[in-house]
Amino acid sequence: MNAISFSLLMAGVLLNAAAQLLLKAGTNSVGVFEFSRANIGPIGWKLATEPHILGGLTCYVISVVVWIMALSRVEVSIAYPLLSVGYIVNAIAAWYLFGEAVSVTRLAGIGVIIIGVYIVARS
Repeated sequence: MNAISFSLLMAGVLLNAAAQLLLKAGTNSVGVFEFSRANIGPIGWKLATEPHILGGLTCYVISVVVWIMALSRVEVSIAYPLLSVGYIVNAIAAWYLFGEAVSVTRLAGIGVIIIGVYIVARS
């Protein structure tokens, strides 16, 4: 895998991770909600106009374009496992940005993911 292919893969992964974080920030801003016939309109409008949600959806769209470019250069059996890097990024960012817990068990899981991604990337 060359530097351009790897860069495209990582850009796609990071954009996807950013999308998740922005969507979480948006739902934190909107608050807990339940879909019912009565509130589909109001909740739908809140979600559709929440800037973090819009930013997250934009990141998703861009990540798909970048991912397609990456897949044109790299085998899917190598590219797809690299999406696991997003778990690492999101766990650390969620701890830092949202104060979410990162327990020893989660850190061990992240370590296993790092080892697995390294093995796949080197194959």
